[in-house]
Amino acid sequence: MRGNRNLHLAVIALTLAVGMPLAAQQRDARPSAPAPATVAVATALPPAKPVARVNGTVLTDRDLLREMYSIFPYARQHNGGFPRAMEADIRRGALKMIEFEELVYQEAKRQKMTIAPERLAKAEKLFREQFESEQQYKEFVRVEANGSLQVVRAKLTRSLLIDDLLKAEVENRSGITLAEARAYYLKHPDRFKQPESFALQSITIMPPVRPTPKQPNPPPPTPEQLKQMKVRADDALRQAKATKTYEEFGMLAEKISEDDYRVMMGNHKTVDVAELPPAILEAISKLQPGQVSGLILAEGAYTIIRVNAHTPARTQKFEEVSAGLRAELRRNKQEMLRHELDAKLRKSAKIEEL
Repeated sequence: MRGNRNLHLAVIALTLAVGMPLAAQQRDARPSAPAPATVAVATALPPAKPVARVNGTVLTDRDLLREMYSIFPYARQHNGGFPRAMEADIRRGALKMIEFEELVYQEAKRQKMTIAPERLAKAEKLFREQFESEQQYKEFVRVEANGSLQVVRAKLTRSLLIDDLLKAEVENRSGITLAEARAYYLKHPDRFKQPESFALQSITIMPPVRPTPKQPNPPPPTPEQLKQMKVRADDALRQAKATKTYEEFGMLAEKISEDDYRVMMGNHKTVDVAELPPAILEAISKLQPGQVSGLILAEGAYTIIRVNAHTPARTQKFEEVSAGLRAELRRNKQEMLRHELDAKLRKSAKIEEL
């Protein structure tokens, strides 16, 4: 479940068709065309079909489809369709979300929360700015709000009330103090341990038969093949030893290396020692940053390594991780509070899924 949606403008007016083509509204969550980049105004709307009742309030298939697009926006890039393997889960999640938002709205009304006129006016101005022209906005109101600005304002008010209640019940209660973050840091030391790693580049002379998806473990090179590879590898080593910088080694890798890293100047970036073949780890453990190894025969290939950096195993200091950790813990707390609010509101609600 998500929190504040910036006035919910992306899904404003759950019965208004914002940014959704008519075809998408006619096909029960399997639209035939993606939504345009700008707000679309249909010439007519088909009758909405109920999908749920929340304390008597009807939620429709249009509400559901908009939320499905919100959960899986990539559907717009695939002719408006949802992956078959995911569609049922997307629909289920969307249905729970629109039910939750209706429950939140009803709770806000029960608490007699209101929206100041000037704030509503600002929200209406932001909403109108989504349209390319004033004429397009007027046509939208005519077709999709029965010509009533009051309908539009009612939907905006609903969105603002949902935001306000979620802010009070979730956002304002989800703060994480420095002391709380430190307590978590001390309780979970393994999370902040960084293994020993090397930043390196490679030049590799590969065997004639290389791994493929159909043959992930090809036979090792024959003695004759190894001999031919060694000739090429010796020449590569001579050139590699002559390089003085990251750029020089990288340009040589692009020119003569036969592994996939050649297109990135041979750069493997940072690699944990646990991921390195033993022969390569043994060789580079003796090198200082900037040094180039000799030939290393590992996994059937000849490899030359340039070490760019070596980071010993260490535990990150709290000061290094505190900002990101507090943000993570805040997100987790918000999710927990949303779930608790949802459970609380559902407990006394009458919800029918149709």
